[in-house]
Amino acid sequence: MTIAIQHLPDRQLAPLMRAYRQALFARRIRVLVGLLVLVLSVALGGWWVGFDIALLVSKISTFTNYFGRIFTLDDGQPVFSDPVEWYWGLIKWSKLLGETLLVAYTGTLLGAAIAFFTCFAAASNLAGPTIRWVARRFLEFCRTVPEIVFALIFVLAFGLGPMAGVLALAIHTLGALGKLYTEIVENIDMKPVEGIISTGGSRAETIFYGVLPQVWSGFLTYSLLRFEVNFRGASIMGFVGAGGIGQELLTAVRKFYYSDVSALLVMIIVTVFVLDIMTGLVLKRLNRVG
Repeated sequence: MTIAIQHLPDRQLAPLMRAYRQALFARRIRVLVGLLVLVLSVALGGWWVGFDIALLVSKISTFTNYFGRIFTLDDGQPVFSDPVEWYWGLIKWSKLLGETLLVAYTGTLLGAAIAFFTCFAAASNLAGPTIRWVARRFLEFCRTVPEIVFALIFVLAFGLGPMAGVLALAIHTLGALGKLYTEIVENIDMKPVEGIISTGGSRAETIFYGVLPQVWSGFLTYSLLRFEVNFRGASIMGFVGAGGIGQELLTAVRKFYYSDVSALLVMIIVTVFVLDIMTGLVLKRLNRVG
């Protein structure tokens, strides 16, 4: 009959416990050194860019006071006490908000459509080295330049209005989604593709029958998420005259219409919440179908 040993003898247990304590001590030292390096790196970075902790602490009251003012009406009452006065421009603001949504939608759709065709030229498993190099550099350029810079350029070229915002978002969306689409394409199973090619299928047939069935859900997922991101981008691009609710928000900030600032911010935040919920529901539905 086998007898289980409940405890090791102290003579055998002592070296094991000593090794365990040494390993635990070494691990704690590594963690502490890592935290110290992180803190020093943050401190050095803040010092290099001129981030002043003392200034932050001394001016924090100004920041909090501003939030207090934007949630106060002209008569000194809280904005929630008179919603009608707070949202006196609801009709006009709703139209501008709808314009911002349309700018984001159109820019996303246009950018995603071009990214769809570009990603196959940038994928290492579907394109040659020369075409792939050109396509990737093009996508890098599109996503490296900020949307606000493109918006400024298009405002100068085409004048104030939503067109500049649509084009700016479309270009940046092209670069961002093109990169994501390319990564999805590069991770597909190549056996269906090789099978179609071996039977003499054209490039269009190969992509349509061998690639798209594997990538369409990922493409749609990233496109929906990008639409949510582009709505926030469209709100900011109104600051440079690219249309939408951002332009009205900038006017309210410049003219010190404090309650209007909070009303517009609440509208933007609520819209982002709704978009997040809607995209989440769509993605769940897609996952069930997939």
